[in-house]
Amino acid sequence: MGEHIAIEMKGITKRFGSIVANEDVDLQVRRGEILAILGENGSGKTTLMNMLSGIYFPDEGQIFIEGKEVVIRSPKDAFDQKIGMIHQHFKLVDVFTATENIILGMKDEGKYNLKDAAAKVQAICDHYGFVIAPQKKIYEMSVSEKQTVEIVKVLFRGADILILDEPTAVLTPQETEKLFSVLRKMRDDGKSIVIITHKLHEVLALTDRVTVLRKGKFIATVNTKETSESELTEMMVGKKVSLNIDRADPVDPTDRLIVKNINCHNIEGRKILDDISFTVRSGEILGIAGIAGSGQRELLESIAGLQKLDSGEIIYINPATDAPENLRNKTPMQIRNLGVRLSFVPEDRLGMGLVGNMDIIDNVMLRSYRSGRSVFLERKAPASLADKIISDLEVVTPGPTTAVRKLSGGNVQKVLVGREISSAPKVLMVAYPVRGLDINSSYMIYNLLNEQKKNGTAIIFVGEDLDVLVELCDRIMVINSGRITGIVDGREAVKEEIGLLMTKSDDAKGGNANG
Repeated sequence: MGEHIAIEMKGITKRFGSIVANEDVDLQVRRGEILAILGENGSGKTTLMNMLSGIYFPDEGQIFIEGKEVVIRSPKDAFDQKIGMIHQHFKLVDVFTATENIILGMKDEGKYNLKDAAAKVQAICDHYGFVIAPQKKIYEMSVSEKQTVEIVKVLFRGADILILDEPTAVLTPQETEKLFSVLRKMRDDGKSIVIITHKLHEVLALTDRVTVLRKGKFIATVNTKETSESELTEMMVGKKVSLNIDRADPVDPTDRLIVKNINCHNIEGRKILDDISFTVRSGEILGIAGIAGSGQRELLESIAGLQKLDSGEIIYINPATDAPENLRNKTPMQIRNLGVRLSFVPEDRLGMGLVGNMDIIDNVMLRSYRSGRSVFLERKAPASLADKIISDLEVVTPGPTTAVRKLSGGNVQKVLVGREISSAPKVLMVAYPVRGLDINSSYMIYNLLNEQKKNGTAIIFVGEDLDVLVELCDRIMVINSGRITGIVDGREAVKEEIGLLMTKSDDAKGGNANG
């Protein structure tokens, strides 16, 4: 790999009101390399690349392409400089074919010849190893196929510099490896690839160099082969972080929740839970893996009493009496009155979990309003708990009386997770509890879950990071299109096996997950 500099950004600063997203950042991208832009959520990675791709304009600083200073005020200016960005959320027209999306908006004398365009698309695919049908409609495609269309779109327009924002966030391990293989071919072909990510193991597997940002500032650029996960983490966070999850063996696990043959349709009449059966045991963490939208949310909501079922049973074994209680068709409040503490950390933090206009203390009190003995609610205990959550999880806030809506997304998540864990439930359900959190806070949450497990809590953990699922969970249940496709032992599972189960066809029924 040569030292030829394709892009240089010097002294880049970008402000949004009083918030400084990037401050005096320098960056170099070489021709024919894969460079990772690494940093925690909110570190300014995407903002920096959005300035290179013409979505934002820097307040200060200069951009050089091939040694010549350029001004990039729009995505069109970026394309003129052969820069293309593939965003986390795809910008495709569902009813158009791959080819129609790829040529959409391009100027040409007269009408575009779709046949010629499709042939060119196919040639690009053949050259780099993409697998996609040019005539296939977007709504018929998987997530990885849609991503392929986005990448081919920028190549079709002549991009030599490609920026990919969190490209593996929605891919299975097999799809990720396929993407990496294509990116390596593109690098060998002289393209410059910039990956925005926070996944350390992928950075080490794919890239040539890594640029680390922290709180909007440039920290360092290092050669990938000369660094390690712990060193990169320390640069990202600013201090040493232990990246070990202490998974203890379950002690005297007993059945706590038995889900039997539950079925559910959405309002459009589509089946979203299809004959689901599994058991959750006290003192264990049951992980749930699956491609987004496979029924994970509806499954947790049905247990919490928020989703109406067509059929089936949800049996809770009360640890105080060993008596079974069928939670089916009971309201969330009835479930709670039975003494069942089903704590639910939803994906939509402010939509379902917390009230934005209330302060942290009031949000902690939400769990106990109905049990108040008078109209004057006791605030002393919730205030102490709020202080403990702020301290233990390092919530960045002026104080416990700050309105939750004024907190950053990551700090909102900490308040929500902390409140749920602190309620000491017998069954704890968490969906994506570390989404939006930095590495340090994420590992705090994992350790808190393990503490609950040691206390005998039965935990259901829905996550998107397969590395964490394999390291944290005792068993991992895989769900695809509302059906269980398999269950594996967390200590023996490999990501590739889980990835295959995530995409397993509907005709192979996975049976129940009692094993």
